Amino acid sequence: MKYFDTIFLEEAERFISKLDNKSARKIIYNIDLAEQTNDPKLFKKISDEIWEFRSKYLGNQYRLLAFWDKRDHKNTLVIATHGFVKKDQKVPQKEIDKAKKIREIYLK
Repeated sequence: MKYFDTIFLEEAERFISKLDNKSARKIIYNIDLAEQTNDPKLFKKISDEIWEFRSKYLGNQYRLLAFWDKRDHKNTLVIATHGFVKKDQKVPQKEIDKAKKIREIYLK
């Protein structure tokens, strides 16, 4: 059973395309798994409207921030805004703010 579909906005696609092939494949695999499970190790809420796809590969922690788009009642969509390599324990506030701004623009 698939809980949602994921759409990658331009910045998210660009982030993944700049990674080495194995890291990119691991991220895509984890997103596909998150779509089919309800595992907070893979997809976790980090603010009121922003969520993060979580992947760890070869010691690097990759994050793609995202939000839900439930306007279409037939398909539940998650929109991936952008990605980054996480270096600290917390997701930087500037990354959350960036995702919120992209969400506002997208929903208009």
